[in-house]
Amino acid sequence: MPRAAISLNSPSMCFSSSSSSSNNINSSNCLTTRPKTTTTHHLLQKNQHPLYITTQRNISQQFKEKVLCLEIMGVDSGRALSLNPSLHSTSLNDIHIIISYLQSKGILQKDMGRLFGMCPKILTSDIKTDLNPVFNFISRELNVPDQNLRKVINKCPRLLTCSVRDQLKPALFYLQRLGFRNLESLAYHDPILLVSSVENTLIPKLDYLVGLGFSRNDVIGMVLRCPGLFTFSVENNFIPKFDYFKNEMKGELDWLKDFPQYFAFSLEKRIKPRHVEVVQNGILNLPLSQMLKTTDQEFNDLIKAKSLQ
Repeated sequence: MPRAAISLNSPSMCFSSSSSSSNNINSSNCLTTRPKTTTTHHLLQKNQHPLYITTQRNISQQFKEKVLCLEIMGVDSGRALSLNPSLHSTSLNDIHIIISYLQSKGILQKDMGRLFGMCPKILTSDIKTDLNPVFNFISRELNVPDQNLRKVINKCPRLLTCSVRDQLKPALFYLQRLGFRNLESLAYHDPILLVSSVENTLIPKLDYLVGLGFSRNDVIGMVLRCPGLFTFSVENNFIPKFDYFKNEMKGELDWLKDFPQYFAFSLEKRIKPRHVEVVQNGILNLPLSQMLKTTDQEFNDLIKAKSLQ
């Protein structure tokens, strides 16, 4: 966008006003909200702002416009500039080009703040070498139609910051080798698995579960039934929950093999209080699924019924 077309008084300065054949974007989609702070000068005077230099009295008009553009979209400009130093030198026109490209892929104006807030690296990506390959991967490898690209990206914005060659394809290949065949589920529900490192995340978590005493085939079956196992922290999830399962619940591995979703429930808010209530009521051999999946009312009814038996 030419500098002459940019105005600090225009809340739509970051967005294209031309129509798009893919999502019919027009001037009615322009931003109507302003940043919470009243002026760009006020934003820049915050000492914690990464680009504010106390010895520099005259900050360029373009920089002011760039910061205001980010804030108008709902992006914390200070955080974005800290996480992505390349934003220091990128032009407002380059940002506009990225936004227009994403709009052409079906990403809506209202999505931009969250996308750039989570992944400010997107703002300085190269369309040809970075973004195009990702959208092609989603379309061709995951069989996602154009009208659903927005749904996938909103589910996992980090996709747009990943290398197709070094990250997305190796992860997909590894998951398919394990038995992940449902590409639709992988695209719309578990795309975070595709941005997870095979060497540093997926394999170590699989090995940890095997180390608990399960066979490798058992663990593969568990992650296929509950892909979230690949997203849980070993230190903060697996270890404390398995310790409680083994030492307090006196559970057997077959219980977890049948119900790997156990690890998805809160230890303090769900597992412990319900287990305590089961024990206090003298109920034996209650399946994990019944103990944890039921609503509070269903669980209370179940406890009463079991207690009367």
